[in-house]
Amino acid sequence: MKAYDQLQQPMSQILSDLSPHWVIYDFAPYWFGPLASKLGISRVFFSVCVAPALCFLGPVPVLKRTSGEDDRTTPEDFTAKPKWIPFESKIGFKLFEIKSFFNEISTNDENVPITFRFGAGIEACDVLAMRSSYEFEPEWLKLMEEIHMKPVIPIGQLPSTAYDDSFDETWYTMKESKWLDKQSNKSVVYVAFGGDTKPSQTQLTEIAFGLELSELSFFWVLRNRRGVDDTEVTELPDGFEERTKERGVVYTNWAPQLKILSHDSVGGFLSHSGLSSVVEALQFGQSLILLPFMADTGLIARHLEEKKMACLVPRDERDGSFTRNSVADSLRLVMVEEEGRIYRDKFKEMSGLFGNRAIQDKYVNNFVDYLKKHRPGLAQEE
Repeated sequence: MKAYDQLQQPMSQILSDLSPHWVIYDFAPYWFGPLASKLGISRVFFSVCVAPALCFLGPVPVLKRTSGEDDRTTPEDFTAKPKWIPFESKIGFKLFEIKSFFNEISTNDENVPITFRFGAGIEACDVLAMRSSYEFEPEWLKLMEEIHMKPVIPIGQLPSTAYDDSFDETWYTMKESKWLDKQSNKSVVYVAFGGDTKPSQTQLTEIAFGLELSELSFFWVLRNRRGVDDTEVTELPDGFEERTKERGVVYTNWAPQLKILSHDSVGGFLSHSGLSSVVEALQFGQSLILLPFMADTGLIARHLEEKKMACLVPRDERDGSFTRNSVADSLRLVMVEEEGRIYRDKFKEMSGLFGNRAIQDKYVNNFVDYLKKHRPGLAQEE
């Protein structure tokens, strides 16, 4: 955040020189919208949060803490939906999530809360762009417009595009080993928790034993260290890889996630519930078993659970702990048990939306058309 905030003066000069019709920004450079406004440039706030999460956080006065509209004063208050959400919903933090989230949003290096950055960015924009679609969450998009009293334009789920094998040496090596090719259709659980999430040693141990107890095949992309400054290296339980070598792979380097998720042998994804990972899984109809660890991922997971689009690993709501048995039971429920068919059918249905390029591209095209139609000075040109 500190680096962003040091760009105010350079960006002011750049915008003055270029004089674009529109600028698109997110929450981090909270000063960018007001800066562009002073220069007469139209502004789009692109939300990196899903619509339910942004609705949950509240209108601008609540985000900026400039009014008494928000009566949530304790962590417990954030475990239920706020008063401005008029319909039934389970959206809300678990107690262990909001305690962690409070620490994340309170301040950064410059003492500017993240929620204030969201509020300032939204307040200064002309339009909000959401990574969403009317087919997926129409009620939340409508509520967004009501809360912020500005146009809200869904730009689709922005699914990733699979790239050519010849440009990916890592995937080529994986294909050479033929491990995935040897597995039965939809039998493998892909396990990955994103680039920023690192389970603790206790959590890692329970995940490992959970995979072992499930008796399912798995491909685990294990990041047990986050950069050179991370001195706490987590380790797998003794003998884990030896005991599971006939049905599991532990991969400790970067992996081509999109290629793995698109492979016929993969049928489920044990994930941290990051938005991009969720979209990538759903575009290929993969079953989602979610174990969120940070920020808004808990809200994303709860939103998906409410739509029967994901199964959350049961946890202690006070401290977030979970057991190996809860991991194993959740995996087996979604992957193989008859009771979990409701999830598997829903995932197949969602691939028709998230993986439909025509639908997704139309949202992007409509967004571009909106920017063209509403660009400053158009009336004078006509």
